[in-house]
Amino acid sequence: MLRLLLSLLLLSNMTYAWTATVEGFRLSNSKEGTRIVLDMDAGAKYSTFTLDNPHRLVIDLKNSKQKNNMTLPSFAHSPINGIRHGIRQKTTLRIVLDLKHSVTYESQLLTPNGKASHRLVIDLYHPEKIQTTTTLASATPPKPTKLKPDEQVVAEKKSTGVRKFKPVAKQDIVIAIDPGHGGQDPGAIGKYGSKEKDIVLSIARRLAKLIDKESGMRAYLTRDRDVFISLRQRIKKAHDHGADMFISIHADSFHRTQAKGASVYVLSERGASSEAAQLLADKENAADLAGGISLEDKDDLLASVLLDLSQTASLEASLEVGKTVLAGLKRVGSVHKKNVESAAFVVLKSPDIPSILVETAFISNPSEERKLKSTHHQNKLARAMLAGINSYFKHNPIQRRSLQQHIVSSGDTLSTIAQRYQVSMAKLKSTNDLTSSILKVGEILRIP
Repeated sequence: MLRLLLSLLLLSNMTYAWTATVEGFRLSNSKEGTRIVLDMDAGAKYSTFTLDNPHRLVIDLKNSKQKNNMTLPSFAHSPINGIRHGIRQKTTLRIVLDLKHSVTYESQLLTPNGKASHRLVIDLYHPEKIQTTTTLASATPPKPTKLKPDEQVVAEKKSTGVRKFKPVAKQDIVIAIDPGHGGQDPGAIGKYGSKEKDIVLSIARRLAKLIDKESGMRAYLTRDRDVFISLRQRIKKAHDHGADMFISIHADSFHRTQAKGASVYVLSERGASSEAAQLLADKENAADLAGGISLEDKDDLLASVLLDLSQTASLEASLEVGKTVLAGLKRVGSVHKKNVESAAFVVLKSPDIPSILVETAFISNPSEERKLKSTHHQNKLARAMLAGINSYFKHNPIQRRSLQQHIVSSGDTLSTIAQRYQVSMAKLKSTNDLTSSILKVGEILRIP
């Protein structure tokens, strides 16, 4: 019977165009925990969650399958007891790690780099001290063990009620860096032919590299090449990537070539008021505020109060960020204005992300144009902005909440679940890749 089931499973796999194949499973231990690496021939969408009684970590890879006769490393000195796998809902490869105890974990999908292919990396952090430290390079090759399909994974017992995710590793602070202009929009052009779009992209890349080297922080570039992006799209990109701060980088220009120095801008009250009016007029299409609070299902008064609270906090934070960044720029060279200025720049109009616009110098000033083209000066500007960013978050640490999961029980609807956890239905659907509002009993939803 088992052979028949395996034959049917293999036959169904042959009739489907799989996106990715898991070709290898690697494991290494360190004092901090255990790293698991799934080597794949292509990228794939995935989700992870933990279960208790007994402890398990579940990995779901959409439109994926596993290579036949794959071997496993030894699980000695790791929190893993064993591994099972199976095909769920015809196209999802579910891998279950049976654990010795509860763990906290962090996962990331890596793209090919050099000889390395696509990889899903999962780091398990556990309280027990690992007795032996092994690395992929120095580990003694374990005795090959075939990874056999486990039908029990496919028929996992359905549960009801709510379980919490184990606390995840500290989430990075995300800094959205927005190089101004791009594509058919060159921005200002200096006397020697320098284009603003090229200079600010170079500075933005340098700042991004510095941020990525900081512990607990990572950068996101709204554009990383010479392409045109609308102002509203820049805001949306930052919002979609969970930005905690937004910095738009520009180079100033003026008809008087003597004008010089850097400037920092935040959104003006007039700009904030016009944005609030636009969001309230189109609540159904407005982006969710921080924390997943939607304006769509609120009456006009409540929506106005929520938006005002969010904007006020964002503007206050923006001003504080602006001051710290301006202080850093003052140490690099002259500044055009001694204080943070305000203006109705569209790219600063996110209601829930502290946002500033930095005019690095006047490209219309030949002397400053030469500096802006200099690698040395670009690095100085990037370091000055980083110093301001670090100073702000040192005094304003971000508090993250742990992720949750909800196991659908009889009578649950997407609307009632969204209300229960105070998140929008749109956010709930996007987090779980749902294309409809139909739910199945036993289905596990991640709560954003």
